[in-house]
Amino acid sequence: MKQDSIWDFYQNEMPEVFSGSRARLLFLAKKVKPKGRVLNIGVGDGTFEERAIKLGFDVYSLDPSERSVASIRQRFSMSERARVGYSQDIPFTDQHFDSVVISEVIEHLSDEVIEKTLSEISRVLSLGGRIIGTVPARENLSEQLIICPDCGKRFHRWGHVQTFDSRRLMAILTKHFEVKEMFERPFITWSALNWKGKAIAVIKMCLWKLGFQGSGEQIFFCGIKR
Repeated sequence: MKQDSIWDFYQNEMPEVFSGSRARLLFLAKKVKPKGRVLNIGVGDGTFEERAIKLGFDVYSLDPSERSVASIRQRFSMSERARVGYSQDIPFTDQHFDSVVISEVIEHLSDEVIEKTLSEISRVLSLGGRIIGTVPARENLSEQLIICPDCGKRFHRWGHVQTFDSRRLMAILTKHFEVKEMFERPFITWSALNWKGKAIAVIKMCLWKLGFQGSGEQIFFCGIKR
């Protein structure tokens, strides 16, 4: 199954799957370079754009889904600031942005595309600009495999093809950026949980604060263009 098909479906037919992402995206918006021009790669349900615009940022978006880009343009009057395209071939000029946000995207990319993506992000960032993002921490890809009932092909339900720990992610990022922050943590959107989910989340947060690493966490990173 093609990655584009998966995300075009989720972003346009089932946007509710992004309800648990709100805490993570609001956290990332706070890390954006103050009063800067920011590019968000992968629009999801538009939560990041909504928050960043309220914070006064000059927001741009990039996504391969034509329907998602059309929706973002209409909702936030973004016009050509929201464009259809791919992270490995960003359709903006050199040094155009002060920050680039790429959250829960890199794990969908092959090694070759990751390298091209980071090179492109470096190209469109101004000197001293920030790359900000997250990836799932230490994901066991086989646990999320499902099968297509039509063709019988097995695939990851979210289209992930990569798994990362902090060491591997650091090695990849430092080829292009000076990494200033990197840590694992859970992001909990409490309003999206029922009572059972909240109880589990409380335990997860307590274990994280005690230094225990669990499943369902993200690796946050922030790097600076050299």
